Amino acid sequence: MIYLDAAATVPVRREVLEAMWPYLTGDFGNPSSHHEVGDRARDGLEGARADVAGVLGCRPSEVTFTSGGTEADNLAVKGIALARRAADPRRTRVAVSAVEHPAVLESARSLARLHGFAVDLVPVDAQGRVTPEALAAVVGPGTAVASVMYANNEVGTVQPVGELAAVARAAGVPLHTDAVQAAGWLPLGVRSLGVDALSVSGHKLGAPKGVGALFAAGRIAVEPLVHGGGQERGLRSGTENVAGAVALATALRLAEAERTTAAARLSLLRDGFISRVLELVPDATLTGHPTERLPGSASFCFPRVSGESVLLELERRGVVCSSGSACAAGSSEPSHVLTAMGIASDVAQTAVRFTLPASVTAEDLDRAAAALADACAAVAGIARR
Repeated sequence: MIYLDAAATVPVRREVLEAMWPYLTGDFGNPSSHHEVGDRARDGLEGARADVAGVLGCRPSEVTFTSGGTEADNLAVKGIALARRAADPRRTRVAVSAVEHPAVLESARSLARLHGFAVDLVPVDAQGRVTPEALAAVVGPGTAVASVMYANNEVGTVQPVGELAAVARAAGVPLHTDAVQAAGWLPLGVRSLGVDALSVSGHKLGAPKGVGALFAAGRIAVEPLVHGGGQERGLRSGTENVAGAVALATALRLAEAERTTAAARLSLLRDGFISRVLELVPDATLTGHPTERLPGSASFCFPRVSGESVLLELERRGVVCSSGSACAAGSSEPSHVLTAMGIASDVAQTAVRFTLPASVTAEDLDRAAAALADACAAVAGIARR
């Protein structure tokens, strides 16, 4: 099997398993307990927090562990919006890009539905990018928070986050970025990016599912969404997942150490794969920005061919990929990302996404491109009958 769905998840790294194992066995304590067993767990938790902060370039106190990227996005968008409106009732709007992950879009819609916020969608261009001008046209004195993802999970387009952060800062609006797909492939230094909040997820990096983290600048107030014993400095109550935090920190640290070399290697393989697909399947169109894209992301539309049928044919040939976000799997609706980019709904439903793991080889991609050409031909042949 050739696995080309790394944007959905990747295997847990052996180094990560080894790092978290002690906290599943001998150092099993509750980090809130005031005894030796709890102290060892607390030391592991705070060491993990310091490691994450080291990669992000922030203070450990600005890192909150969560159950994943979705919770981190929810805490950022809802928590910042609610806190800022509490401080200034005039801040009744949230701005999010039209191509955000559902974790951000649904958080914004929840604020509208339950708390009376207005949601401003920031448009993107045909390549999926938010321009500084587009963001500037939306944010203003009434905006409580803005959220624009660092890199798109469906088409791989990388946003000019630094420029967008400058626009938001000039308007007095905190900017959150969902960096779940960017982590391990793009620089995450929050000071250089200029963002006020940033989300990451463990299972995209080689940690287990069920752990993530949110950076929120110390100067930014955040209203907690989960109440209880006041863990995570009151921002996220509940006994902490120490083993998960250690796993996330280990995976993030390893990915950052390998990032420059791995990204350069994967970018070359990705470009070769894209060229080969466009050669073998002349009707294929690449979606997303042609150059400002994640190293391992290659997404296409195949007009007049069912994307889901192509996926089935690819799997029969030993290639596993997806039609878009794993979080929207099973939906019969066209991708909101593609339609926001101006792609017609019927064409959007022909989309196939290939996201390359770090372990992929040129031979794997040659075989996958050939399998894709065969799959498209098979589906087209069925459609003509």
